[in-house]
Amino acid sequence: MVKANNIIIVLLVVILVGAGSFFAGMKYQQSKRTFEARQFEGRQRMGGVQGIRAGFRPVSGEIIESGEKSITVKLTDGSSKIILLSDKTQINKADSAVKEDLKVGEKVMVIGQENSDGSVTAQNIQLSPVLRRITGGSSE
Repeated sequence: MVKANNIIIVLLVVILVGAGSFFAGMKYQQSKRTFEARQFEGRQRMGGVQGIRAGFRPVSGEIIESGEKSITVKLTDGSSKIILLSDKTQINKADSAVKEDLKVGEKVMVIGQENSDGSVTAQNIQLSPVLRRITGGSSE
């Protein structure tokens, strides 16, 4: 009878520790995602790394229309965003790229100033980016 009670106590302790560890791991993962999103949406330029300033928003998806002064990007939620290009817009891929590389079907990540009409004036466009899902953003 004593052995049975000891086994039950050990099993309960193992279950409680396991459940507690699982819960703590879930909370850690949530805080890590929140930290990564805050880091991604940082508001300053530090150490040569381009931060995202107030009013700037990353946009990522597939180019569905390309013109001389703009591209249209289909977002992961099915909506689309017009991206305005300027002479100051940097277009990158593994090497530097040019406007002609912004072709329909290309995957892009755009960083720029959101305008009052909902379009974005691009500051930087990354062709074929490695996209990761970030909570609360439009990244994939």
